[in-house]
Amino acid sequence: MKKKIVVIGSGFGGLGAACRLAARGHDVEIFEKRDKPGGRGYVYEINGFKFDGGPTVITAPFMFDDIFNAAGKRREDYIEFVPVNPFYRIYDHEKRSFDYNNDPEFIYEQIRQRNPVDVEGYKRFIETTRPIFQKGFVELASKPFLHVTDMLKIAPDLIRLQSYKSVYRYVSQFVKDDFLRRVFSFHPLLVGGNPFDTTSIYAMIHYLEREWGVWFAMGGTGALVNALVRLFEELGGKIHLNAEVVEILAEGRRVHGVRLADGSLHRADAVVSNSEVANTYMQLIPSKYRRRNSDMRYRHTKYSMSLFVIYFGTRKRYLDSGLAHHNIILSERYKELLDDIFNRKILSEDFSLYLHMPTITDPSLAPEGCEAFYVLSPVPHLGSGIDWTQTARPYRDRIIKFLEDNYLPELSANIIAEHYIDPLHFQTTLSSYMGAAFSVQPILTQSAWFRPHNRSEDFDNLYLVGAGTHPGAGLPGVLSSSIIVENLIEASG
Repeated sequence: MKKKIVVIGSGFGGLGAACRLAARGHDVEIFEKRDKPGGRGYVYEINGFKFDGGPTVITAPFMFDDIFNAAGKRREDYIEFVPVNPFYRIYDHEKRSFDYNNDPEFIYEQIRQRNPVDVEGYKRFIETTRPIFQKGFVELASKPFLHVTDMLKIAPDLIRLQSYKSVYRYVSQFVKDDFLRRVFSFHPLLVGGNPFDTTSIYAMIHYLEREWGVWFAMGGTGALVNALVRLFEELGGKIHLNAEVVEILAEGRRVHGVRLADGSLHRADAVVSNSEVANTYMQLIPSKYRRRNSDMRYRHTKYSMSLFVIYFGTRKRYLDSGLAHHNIILSERYKELLDDIFNRKILSEDFSLYLHMPTITDPSLAPEGCEAFYVLSPVPHLGSGIDWTQTARPYRDRIIKFLEDNYLPELSANIIAEHYIDPLHFQTTLSSYMGAAFSVQPILTQSAWFRPHNRSEDFDNLYLVGAGTHPGAGLPGVLSSSIIVENLIEASG
């Protein structure tokens, strides 16, 4: 039966769900509070540079293909994906680098240069992650966990796969060199988790990259957002920008639409929220309608770290810098730094960085002869009490100086475009509780059934997509949530 469906927010979860539901013949409208679509995938355009605001690593590209295929289209006709090689260049504190890709022999040689005895251990590690990947991604990522019995059914598998161990502890069973343990355990940080706390199920991310590669969308992630918007509109969908939803209209066990900041009401048979989950419940729905999803529940949830991100463009190229498209620069401290970020919630003197240099792959993102970058530093969320109105600029200066001293000579003199965001941006502009960059932290007791559900326990026709709901953050996770919601709405008749 054709339904009127309102989608709140145009992040990848919202766009994925909207396209899939429109392809099913439903009447779908997206309401986005910002002036551009994309959510965390927003694009900043400054002095001829294009900076992708958020996700830059595309894995499981077939998940995007599936969205277009559902509409009888080919993804290749809308956006071009190109492989990135190496997937990452990872630097230790002495600037020694480690590359990896999906060529096993290449990886073995990289390991051999560090610690030859770890080659066999790595082979055992990657082999054991195959069943984790099969269970955690192939079988469970696109299945809803709406009932506790859904969790009980998989409990024996979770025990067998050692999901009670952290990713770092799991990797350490097989790999002995300290730096290599870091190389193969950092992946939870890509979805907002601490490798020392995140369930070992997330060790499958490394296997997923090996299986399907790491890709880049030509034109940047923003071009991929625009491709999905184009598909959505071709399917008859409507997207409204500068249209902030301030209330989900609820009565009893049903929601009936949304109210915008301008006071207008938009009725719907179902509402899909791609707004951050705590914001959806605590800010958009009066507490009298929420029994299971109370404010107290979300105040006591553990949230991911936040991020400090600097987007900058230079008047010169840095092709001889030795940097790759994706670079990870690790501090001398690893566990201690992560403790500072996640547990002690203090801003350390040192930092680990992700440095994105997309113009290596796509020079069109910068004016001719120029280079585009973004550098990301994990930082504590706003529960830390750090005053970012005073801290942001000095922190920016420390990061730029570090890059100039170690990787990008004469950087300060060559920056001609710049913008930065901090935890306050995540809280205000992106409506993320505590300024958490990835919403709910991916620990075992906040995964699957324990994570906020894709269909609200309080309402029969309110659905959630995005990083805070099952299965979690990262592009494969939020796209999986859109598949779950599509199936739930179809099954509801």
